Amino acid sequence: MSYLESAKTYTGQELETIFFRPMLTGQSAEELGIRILYNMPVPTTIQLWEANPNVLQKYTEAGWSGGEGATKYQKTIQLSRVKAELGFSAADYFSLVFELITARADVNMDDLSGTEVEQAETTLFKRSIAESIRATMWMGDTTAESGYNTFDGFLKTIKSFASTETIYSHTYDAEAIAQPEGALAIFENLWENASAKLQDLRAEGQLAFFVTSDLYYLYEKYLDSRGTESAYIDSVHGRRELAYHGIPIVDVRLGSYLAQSTTLDKSFAILTDRRNLVLAVNTADFPGNEVRMWYNPDVMENRQRAVFMAGCDVLDESLIVYAHKA
Repeated sequence: MSYLESAKTYTGQELETIFFRPMLTGQSAEELGIRILYNMPVPTTIQLWEANPNVLQKYTEAGWSGGEGATKYQKTIQLSRVKAELGFSAADYFSLVFELITARADVNMDDLSGTEVEQAETTLFKRSIAESIRATMWMGDTTAESGYNTFDGFLKTIKSFASTETIYSHTYDAEAIAQPEGALAIFENLWENASAKLQDLRAEGQLAFFVTSDLYYLYEKYLDSRGTESAYIDSVHGRRELAYHGIPIVDVRLGSYLAQSTTLDKSFAILTDRRNLVLAVNTADFPGNEVRMWYNPDVMENRQRAVFMAGCDVLDESLIVYAHKA
């Protein structure tokens, strides 16, 4: 138990390489299905360039006949300072950490080093932070008194677009999704009402439907009902991912969170370019950003705390179409 009582603090380069970069790059980032900016300078400003599509000129005379240059737009992602804290009783914490250690085949339980315990502690806390970031980037609402209120999430922003009619928004009811074909109808509706600008981005392979689990499973049932040999095989073995006309369908996995919300839609589908949804995390540009793990002997509790900056936003509202259940 002595190893757990040794305080450990990660700052600077350790904070980036051990904790946050593994969570926000590579396969972990791909699983989120959106654009992630890590440790970009604060304020985090994204430059958007729209090139002039008509640059061809007649070759009739000498001289310069170039037209206007590219149009530049920019969007600033507002970052909020946040902290994550966990506390476990000594007995519970010991069990959780050592469960992670015993699952490894290369560990000698008779000769545990402090490094192995530290890695298990780190893994435990990273999982909690990653899931909290994922939930907040969708569910976040800074006006809420409790819950995910550290920064505004995508759903609040998209819902505000829909309320002001700046994006196409479709409302469906329970009857519309009573049959598996209902999910297909929603996807068709979103595609048909997407802007030409959004539809043209399909060739770049970054379009995606972000849907709640009910629509994801409903569409899966529709595919199962097709009556082909491949449908039978997929119904038995499952599908690694779903797609509609080549556009991936991403299950946002928010069912348990949405059930507790009184302001957000419980069932929805969003069609957009993945790069249009941006999550920004910064652990470098502010003093005091750290991850600390320690044991409090007064209350016999192991505690963990992370302090960092995070925020998210939708870059271009014209690249969003939205459907939700009434």
